Amino acid sequence: MMRLPIFEFRAPRALEEAARILDGEGPNAMPLAGGTDLLPNMKRRQQTPRTVVSLRQIESLRGSRHTANGARLGACLTLSEIAADPRFRNGASALAVAAASVATPHIRNMGTLGGNLCLDTRCNYYDQTYEWRKAISFCLKKDGSTCWVAPGSPKCMAVSSTDTAPALIALGARIRLVSSNGEREIPLASLYNNDGLDYLTRKPGEILAEVVLDALTGWKSAYCKLRRRGSFDFPVLSVAAAARFSRGVVEEARIVIGSAASRPLLAETAAKSLLGKLLDGDAIAEAAALAARIAKPLDNTDFDMSWRKKVTAEYVSKALRSLL
Repeated sequence: MMRLPIFEFRAPRALEEAARILDGEGPNAMPLAGGTDLLPNMKRRQQTPRTVVSLRQIESLRGSRHTANGARLGACLTLSEIAADPRFRNGASALAVAAASVATPHIRNMGTLGGNLCLDTRCNYYDQTYEWRKAISFCLKKDGSTCWVAPGSPKCMAVSSTDTAPALIALGARIRLVSSNGEREIPLASLYNNDGLDYLTRKPGEILAEVVLDALTGWKSAYCKLRRRGSFDFPVLSVAAAARFSRGVVEEARIVIGSAASRPLLAETAAKSLLGKLLDGDAIAEAAALAARIAKPLDNTDFDMSWRKKVTAEYVSKALRSLL
């Protein structure tokens, strides 16, 4: 049986208090929302905070506000709550589908939006027990000096496996980060580095408090996910697509590819190819081919990497067809 290491548990009731604790403890502390990622990682000694700061008692993180100008989603909304919310059935349907596709109902009942956005990167050489990792002299991401996916690489190649991030980036989401020194709002896409070890730009003392969405009038969105089993598994490829239409013509578009690198990849050239066009077969085929060029999966998750590369265009096509 894998057991949790000894740690101090703090459960503040105010966001400001949580931020002060994280600032005071520095890199030895980590925030805890649903715990579906952090606690298993702690059992495997992948993450070893000495202080865990629970966010579940902070009421301001658990609600959402929807107006004609958009929505503000608390980071501790559960994935089940998002998947069941009828307000995400129109322009933001990609988010509802992504939230509903995470793991199992039990995990979605605990897992949160903020936790899924900050999900640790994954790799076949990293997501193992401590003893397994010790037997290979560990890896670059934790306790070792070699990335076993690409031994000559100075950078960790672990993969971003969040479902909700590609969907929200396609929807143009922003996030509000709060610390004891104040707060800042940034595009969600700016939260991620293409580095499996240093995968978030969020500072250790910052808390992801809120996701901000502008009004999505005229937008349609879709999310598609590849995994071996139809439930439970992490994505080994995901595609989110969103477009704003006027009389059937695409006026704005975003295509995001997930689980093909250490961060979600925004396929800007592919999205631009759709502008001013009807979303017909030719336009979809051209955009899918352009989007697939940026996906360069490695041998660090399930399925053969060359097949995952080939199937990317098919999943982009599927997502774009869903907009119709």
